[in-house]
Order: sequence, then structure tokens, then C-alpha cells
Amino acid sequence: MVGSISKVVRLVLQSAALALGAYLCVQGDITAGVIIAASTVMSRALAPVEQAIAHWRGYLQYRKAQERLQRLIQSTDADDERMELPKPNGELVVEQLVVMAPQSMRPILQGVTFGLRPGSCLGVVGPTGAGKSCLARAIVGAWPIARGSVRLDRATLDQWPPIQLGRNIGYVPQEVALLTGTIQDNIARFDDNPDAAAVVEAARRANVHEMILTLPDGYNTMIGPMGVQLSGGQRQRIALARALYGNPPLLVLDEPNSNLDGEGETALMGAIVEAKKRGTTVILIAHRPSALRVVEFVLYLKDGKQVDFGPRDQVLQKLQAGSAGPAAGQPTGVPTGAQAPVPVRSNGVLAVVKE
Repeated sequence: MVGSISKVVRLVLQSAALALGAYLCVQGDITAGVIIAASTVMSRALAPVEQAIAHWRGYLQYRKAQERLQRLIQSTDADDERMELPKPNGELVVEQLVVMAPQSMRPILQGVTFGLRPGSCLGVVGPTGAGKSCLARAIVGAWPIARGSVRLDRATLDQWPPIQLGRNIGYVPQEVALLTGTIQDNIARFDDNPDAAAVVEAARRANVHEMILTLPDGYNTMIGPMGVQLSGGQRQRIALARALYGNPPLLVLDEPNSNLDGEGETALMGAIVEAKKRGTTVILIAHRPSALRVVEFVLYLKDGKQVDFGPRDQVLQKLQAGSAGPAAGQPTGVPTGAQAPVPVRSNGVLAVVKE
């Protein structure tokens, strides 16, 4: 509206100036060149005003973005005041978890309860849209929790300082995102003082060290936004090395083999086995059945709800028989059978951890 008014005013003023110049020229007071010069000067004088009006909306958006950024920085400063807790050993307990997508009122995931002790590996399976990626984002703290809790070493995620929590959780998202910088920067999570030995160790564990050395500048190779210079499999293996950097006690892998070939998947399984030997708790979300050979427990989700949880062979047999789900009278999240983990209580909610 304001832009249209400014254009109308500009056209009226220019037309009036031309009309006045023509009248004075007919009277012999000025020449035709003065008319052209006056029209040029007036258009130049009005241009800044018109440009200011045209960019006013962008300026208002800048002001709002600045206010949001200031609020975010203030909230981050408040989070940094949290007391740093001892390094976790990887014990994970999820209690009656309910998760909604940001800016949404509809639960995507609800009623999920399970527990894992350090060094155990859980495979999360289910049809598309079951809430597997939602569960991964909630466990790593990327999505807010509507109800229930996720406890790392008995402390809920909001009790951990964000920086410390980030150092102790390795995460490979379903859609790998690499930032503009060197490969070393991405693996070291853009640490101000990266440990070169730890970067190489993480790359070797992800079986990507040799591939990095074949690049023009090795670990110093610059990659653009989202790692566009790399193939999907290369990005995924670098993301795995990033997740392994610093030997975090909790590793969450969301379909980490979706773009890998046979060699890459073999390396991935080897990295998971080695992480388990180091006492790392691993959560593996996968569609390929071959990925489940390294897990001890399986969590089956469907329509955003927990259908079954228990030892791998027991749950997979139910799935193959078409009867996946908890036994009659058995609470969801507590597997049965001789191989069942030992149930423990955490804050009055029954969870399940590996013996």
C-alpha cells in the first residue's frame, strides 16, 4: 500500500515538473535542456525515498529476527549456568515418552518406555511414519518432550548443560547435514581446539580415513553447504565419524546405512561392535534387516506407539509370525521369556535394562 502511494506521488511530482518546465520553456524563460536536467535531478532525489519504502518490510523482518536471536542468546546463557554433571556412562531410561513436532499440537510419539544399560544396543524398527526419527530427535534433545522423560545416567536431559550433553551424545540424523568448512572441522564438530588424534581415530573407526586421504587436501579439504561435493555415502560416513568423535557414551544412529554400499555397511557394523566393546550405548534405527544382526534388543513402533520391546530374536519371531505386540497382561515395554532383561524401577515407572 505504502509502496503504491510512493510511486503515485513520484509520478505526480515528475509530471508536474515536466509540465512546469514546458510552460517556462514556451515562455522563453528556460531551454529544453533545463527540463531534462530538472527531471533527472528530481528522479534522483526521490529514488532514496522510494527505495527506503520498498525495503521497509525487510527492515522490519530484520528487527524481528534480531529480537528472536537476542532471546535465544539469553536463553542459552541461562542454560550455561547449569552445573556440569559427571561424565555419563551411557545408562539410558525412557519413561512414558510423548513427543510432538515443533509448532504442532498432535503427538507423533506417545507411551514409549524402555531402558538400556551401558554397552547394549537397541534396534528400532517399524513402518514408515511410525515415529522412529521422532524418537531419535527426542533422545538427543533436538525436539522438546511434551510428557514423560529421557534420562541419561538418571538425570533428565534438561539437567545437563547443552554443551556437555552435545559432547556426550553422538548422532547421525536421517538427512545428513555437513556445514561449510573443512572435513576436520565437521568431524570435530567445529571445536575451537580440535584434537587431531581424536579426529583421525574417529575417521578410522568409521572406516573413512583412507577415503579422506584421497581428497585434494585430505582433512583440510573444504566442503560447501550440506557437503555438496561429496556423495551420499561419503557424507554419511563422515557423519558417522563426527558422531564417534570424542568417544561419546551414547550413540544414536538414524538409518546410517541408507546410502552405504556393502563395504560401507560392513564398516558401519564394525564401528557399532567396537563402540559396544567400549561401553557405548547404541540406538540403531534401520529399515534393512541386515543391520539388526549387531543389536541385542528390538523396539517395534507403529502409528507412533510402542508395540513391542524385548530381546531381538523374540521380537523378530513375533514380527515374522504377524503377532508383534506385548503378551496378554504384560505391560508395554517389558519383554517376557528366559532372555528378558531385568526390570528396574526409576521414579516409580517400570523400565527395562540389560542385565
